[in-house]
Amino acid sequence: MDLDAQSLAANLFAGSIVPYAAFLYFLQRSRLAPPLATFGFYFLLVFVFGTIPAGIYAKTHYNSILANVDYLHGSAESLLTVTNLLIVLGLRSGIRRAEDSSAER
Repeated sequence: MDLDAQSLAANLFAGSIVPYAAFLYFLQRSRLAPPLATFGFYFLLVFVFGTIPAGIYAKTHYNSILANVDYLHGSAESLLTVTNLLIVLGLRSGIRRAEDSSAER
């Protein structure tokens, strides 16, 4: 069994979808996370499923990996940046809401 770094990464990526889906399920079900943060965690799937076709296009059109095609890689990473901003802003609003409610007591 010969595993190189790219096939190992692909297997880890594929294997991580199921636990992440479970995380999203329990996050949504608990209703403890602020809505914007929850949306941010869901938006990570946009990054994931946007990166896949970009990687395929980089391989077929440029015969290279996604990281070596700057405009594709930058576009994909911008989705990750949006994800991070949504999560941070959502958690920040949740913390502020919790602080305000504890100050009122």
